[in-house]
Amino acid sequence: MRRGRLPHPGLSPLPPLRSPGARQLRAALADEELEVHYQPKVELDSERVVGVEALVRWRHPRRGLIMPAAFLPGLEHHEVMVELSEFVLDSALAQAASWRRDGAALTVAVNLASASLVDESLPGAVRAALTRWGVPPEVLILEITETAVLQDPDCAVAVLRELADAGVGVSLDDFGTGESSLSRLLQFPIAELKIDQAFVRHLALDPGHGGKVVKAVVGLAHDLGHRVVAEGVEDRATLDRLADLHCDQAQGYYISRPVPAADMPEWARRPRVAADRLFARPLGSRRGGALGGAFRNPAVQYGWC
Repeated sequence: MRRGRLPHPGLSPLPPLRSPGARQLRAALADEELEVHYQPKVELDSERVVGVEALVRWRHPRRGLIMPAAFLPGLEHHEVMVELSEFVLDSALAQAASWRRDGAALTVAVNLASASLVDESLPGAVRAALTRWGVPPEVLILEITETAVLQDPDCAVAVLRELADAGVGVSLDDFGTGESSLSRLLQFPIAELKIDQAFVRHLALDPGHGGKVVKAVVGLAHDLGHRVVAEGVEDRATLDRLADLHCDQAQGYYISRPVPAADMPEWARRPRVAADRLFARPLGSRRGGALGGAFRNPAVQYGWC
């Protein structure tokens, strides 16, 4: 999530994009320039796609597809992030409803901004969106970070508990990179814990030490009754090692980069795909498995995340 689209050969090079303000982001929302892509999550026991994470992209009229790292910094705590979260939530639930009609029962994970976690109307808005699209609450997973929760822990925990009581899954993203204590983590009503990609990549660089860290995190999470998802999987060896360590699910460029919704149903509805086909790397690609390659995903071609 660091690079934008390469300029067309016939166009003059554009200067680097400066992070826009809330007004520009609101304009992009109003002009329907934002879109949602989906990164698959694979269940390691069966190697089936069981869910996706919804990730926002800005299709700029001049610059093409822009990653969130280029337009969200500085806005993390702004109220416009609530509007953005609502857009992604509504888009993801609409897509989930469409997939369910086609027979693909995938969970959808949506990231929540810190501003949303202090919005006491959030649980009601989520329930209304689920009703609007006819999606069961267990289909939705709301991803939060430790840092976002710690902006106002009491309010955030109350909001999250109401969501969890409604049947919505809560996932703690980027685990191990925040500043909270274990006693605080025990208060979060989470169903899922996501191991940060820094630990997953260390697993490949130093299997001994890295394996011990991941094993400890997986053991702790399972003892607390949480599902574990590993982020940032970039090779088959890491995927196999995570399975050996009893991690539940994984996502990353080796499996697939985020793809447009139209590219998902072709293979996500398959009950099972042989591992040698599912994760065979396409020619000429250092990262990005056959899932991404099979879709002819332009993100792979241009090196977008």
